[in-house]
Amino acid sequence: MSYADVNGLRLWYEVHGTGQPLVLLHGGYGAVEMFQPILPTLAARRRVIGVDLQGHGRTADVDRPLRYESMADDIAALLRHLGLPQAELMGYSLGGGVALRTAIQHPDLVRRLVLVSTPCRRGGWYPEVLAAMAAQDERVAEQMRGTPPHELYLRRAPRPQDWPTLWAKTGDLLRREYDWSAEVAALALPVLLVFADADSVPVSHVAEFFGLLGGGRRDAGWDGTDRPASRLAVLPGLTHYDIVASPALPEAVLPFLTHEVRAPA
Repeated sequence: MSYADVNGLRLWYEVHGTGQPLVLLHGGYGAVEMFQPILPTLAARRRVIGVDLQGHGRTADVDRPLRYESMADDIAALLRHLGLPQAELMGYSLGGGVALRTAIQHPDLVRRLVLVSTPCRRGGWYPEVLAAMAAQDERVAEQMRGTPPHELYLRRAPRPQDWPTLWAKTGDLLRREYDWSAEVAALALPVLLVFADADSVPVSHVAEFFGLLGGGRRDAGWDGTDRPASRLAVLPGLTHYDIVASPALPEAVLPFLTHEVRAPA
């Protein structure tokens, strides 16, 4: 458990287990602890590196806006700081956007990519979810005092008084339009998309996202010859808010991380 000085930021990370490195990136208003229920399962098979993103958990905020692109650069800098030529990345929700941008901006550093409950464009969220995101600001931060995310923040943040600032900066991030479809279609690494069957992202966008990765275009053939390198998992009986703690998540992720990818013909 330590800090890495990267890009003017003291980035908190902690390491569990041994083997191939797997970087975990939490969702908004969270920290590494979001993955606590599934961490032992992942760490039994991987060297898990949990990160607290800018302004979250033990990583204090700095004088720059929250942006997927800059946080992705932080993760790339962390990997270089740790002397890792490549790693697997797994990001949930907000962290999924950071993981995706890391693969887009630093493709040489990412071996495989797991994206949990995150779209590839802003319009991929349900309209009511977008409306709630657009409303996030300091006033909502006050309403969230005493909730589990706030209690975690109080226990972990170097400056607990920055709670309203985190909400203001996150709201500014979530109101920004983005569409990474073309960059997703150009990715050359295997990607696993994982969604709940009652997620904040509609199934129509899930299918669109998977299609950009070469999935859902043809029958794989009796021997799987035409199966795409990327994969899709829709986990039943879960939502956007409990998928990250479900034992079904590592059950879907670990086989993807270990399966052999067939070279294109």
